[in-house]
Amino acid sequence: MCGILALLHCQNTSRARVLELSRRLRHRGPDWSGLFHHDNFYLAHERLAIVDPASGDQPLYNEDKDIVVVNGEIYNHESLKASMKRPHKYHTQSDCEVIAHLYEDIGEEVVQLLDGMFSFVLLDTRDNSFIAARDPIGITPLYLGWGIDGSVWFASEMKALKDDCERFEIFPPGHIYSSKAGGLRRWYNPPWFSEAIPSAPYDGKVLREAFEKAVIKRLMTDVPFGVLLSGGLDSSLVAAVASRHLSDTKAAKQWGSQLHSFCVGLKGSPDLKAAREVADYIGTLHYEFTFDVQEGLDSLCDVIYHIETYDVTTIRASTPMFLMARKIKALGVKMVLSGEGSDEIFGGYLYFHKAPNKEELHQETCRKIKALHLYDCLRANKATSAWGLEARVPFLDKDFINVAMNIDPAEKMVRPKDGRIEKWILRKAFDVEENPYLPKHILYRQKEQFSDGVGYSWIDGLKAHAEKHVSDQMMKNAKYVYPYNIPSTKEAYYYRMLFEKCFPQESARLTVPGGPSVACSTAAAIAWDEAWSKNPDPSGRAASGVHLAAYESSLPESTANGISQREEISTERHKVIKAIPDGVQVMS
Repeated sequence: MCGILALLHCQNTSRARVLELSRRLRHRGPDWSGLFHHDNFYLAHERLAIVDPASGDQPLYNEDKDIVVVNGEIYNHESLKASMKRPHKYHTQSDCEVIAHLYEDIGEEVVQLLDGMFSFVLLDTRDNSFIAARDPIGITPLYLGWGIDGSVWFASEMKALKDDCERFEIFPPGHIYSSKAGGLRRWYNPPWFSEAIPSAPYDGKVLREAFEKAVIKRLMTDVPFGVLLSGGLDSSLVAAVASRHLSDTKAAKQWGSQLHSFCVGLKGSPDLKAAREVADYIGTLHYEFTFDVQEGLDSLCDVIYHIETYDVTTIRASTPMFLMARKIKALGVKMVLSGEGSDEIFGGYLYFHKAPNKEELHQETCRKIKALHLYDCLRANKATSAWGLEARVPFLDKDFINVAMNIDPAEKMVRPKDGRIEKWILRKAFDVEENPYLPKHILYRQKEQFSDGVGYSWIDGLKAHAEKHVSDQMMKNAKYVYPYNIPSTKEAYYYRMLFEKCFPQESARLTVPGGPSVACSTAAAIAWDEAWSKNPDPSGRAASGVHLAAYESSLPESTANGISQREEISTERHKVIKAIPDGVQVMS
């Protein structure tokens, strides 16, 4: 993953200042630095070399001297080259150079043909017009800013904009900025975006094959790579599919056909145990990294500086990922596959157990996908890029999303009486008898959010730490100190203090979403269960009535019939287990 910085129509900025600001992004791309200067335009690039590390330095250009800086990967670059109507002269083997040549042929519509994750800025030096664009879901970060001198700025992270721009904001996913048109427009318009209810029947084979294609195309690399493996369903499927198809790729000829896998957690955490079992089953070369709560607490300032948010869930999950990424990079690995996006697409978070009907479930999944760039995509990208490591996410493949989001959402509903737990259609798609992808008890393991799976004492430790640093009096005045996104807990207040030290600008705090959440829900979904409004915590354990390790305080001692709610959870879970095929043992 690279870092890009572009200054367009700047009047008072020196080359030295551009280099200084670009240096703030060098953690994203430590392999090489490039800078293009033309009139009042600067394009800077900090490169992490994944494809064509020998000659793919940026900025890149075409025969017309259109200049482009790109952060990302274009998985279909070879087919795009082959489909061009006229020959082009390529200067590198970089997958990203094709953007400049496509622009030469078809102009701004270039974005419609790209299959990958990307943020780019392209300058046409013939008339000094420019475009900037971001991938459909927002896997790669991009920010847009304006200078008091009339300049327009773009950067991979807001730390490169915060001191020089009068105002800045998140560049929305699936959009393009055109200087000729004078602003932003949305170029990504898939059928699911309207939130209309689809009706296509479920076909496990079609779903499975679409996901396998998504994983295979992301094995495009010229450097050592691996997979993040928590032992949960999503990362395990990514690892299983990658391991199965690796030997057929160019990468295997360079780096061997045994996949490397990585897991992080507190000692004795659920993820470490489950990941080891999956690794043994699929035959990866597996690495376990452990950390203790104090090490996590010590890194919080660095984490918040790099991920650029004060969102509680994101910080909880980013910290162990940040620590793991550093260890992975120390092993010489530069790219990893990761399992983000599945829960949003399939309704995998535990609160989806309470979805009242298929219409509300589908609309919630649409809302979750649209917001991924603010949460899991932000975490996966920035927590790894902090150490010059690239994360690729097969579940967010454009074609795979279209297949999965076209399925009748009735198939995604959790139905305990029928033995259907969360993400049932995904589990069932990979539940094959011949040459199984995974052990069945892993295939049917209950959802654990990453921040929970690394060890429950991690979140408990964060809350205890915040309790020591934030007084009741501070909370009493929180609405005056932080009137936007008022912190509702001491943990949230503590993160806000750390964030404001790094990013005191009003524009910075406005980039972070707010609102109540239970188990990663949107605010709208809290209405599904009245009890959730009394315990708005983003941890999966706040999903009272669903999670087997739900917070004690969120479960009433007894229901009207005298049976404890914890007993009712156990009973419902038992019904699910009984309905699952023979030989499957569901892990709690």
